[in-house]
Amino acid sequence: MDWSNVTAEDLVDALREVDWSSPPRPLSEFFSRFTFPRSYAKWSSRLKCNLYYYRTNYFILIIFILGLGFIRRPVSLLAAFLTALSIAFLNDSFAGTFSEKVTRTVRQFSPHLAAKMRPPLTPVIRGRPSAKRAIHICGRPRWVFVLLFSSVSFILWFVSAGLLTVLWALAIGLLATILHASVRTPNLKARLNTFREEFRAVWRNYSEL
Repeated sequence: MDWSNVTAEDLVDALREVDWSSPPRPLSEFFSRFTFPRSYAKWSSRLKCNLYYYRTNYFILIIFILGLGFIRRPVSLLAAFLTALSIAFLNDSFAGTFSEKVTRTVRQFSPHLAAKMRPPLTPVIRGRPSAKRAIHICGRPRWVFVLLFSSVSFILWFVSAGLLTVLWALAIGLLATILHASVRTPNLKARLNTFREEFRAVWRNYSEL
């Protein structure tokens, strides 16, 4: 795959739709083979490839740095968790998995309540869905949970006065992520993983025809 032709919007859409439940890459692979790119085009291609391939590692790295900044601010830590959760709900795979696990847990105690948490059925016309299926969480539109968790986290940020702390920690985490993605040489496994993801996307689109 030629990552130089991939725009930032394409990368964001791919990160939103891709499955984030995959385990992080081993540390021996994450911290190996560092070289500086020879041109801006190679740097841009390498950055996009590594951000996609090591997405779980970078997410854990940012969360770890944020956690270090909130050791003495437990309320800010809760606010950061709710903020991260509201952002994670924007990912289709995470939202679906979260809703399924919560519904499965509720079903053990109240099957009647779990039945109300099922997403609405998408109308089908001539064997094909009439429109793109909207993402629901526990039977409610996704935006309801995003707005709810974002509002609560904003109130907690205001109460704890830890917004400046999170901005510094987030800046350090993003800087470390960009620095690693810029100098980490993409290996063969990263390229093979990219081809596999492309095949899954093409096959999914073919099966929906």
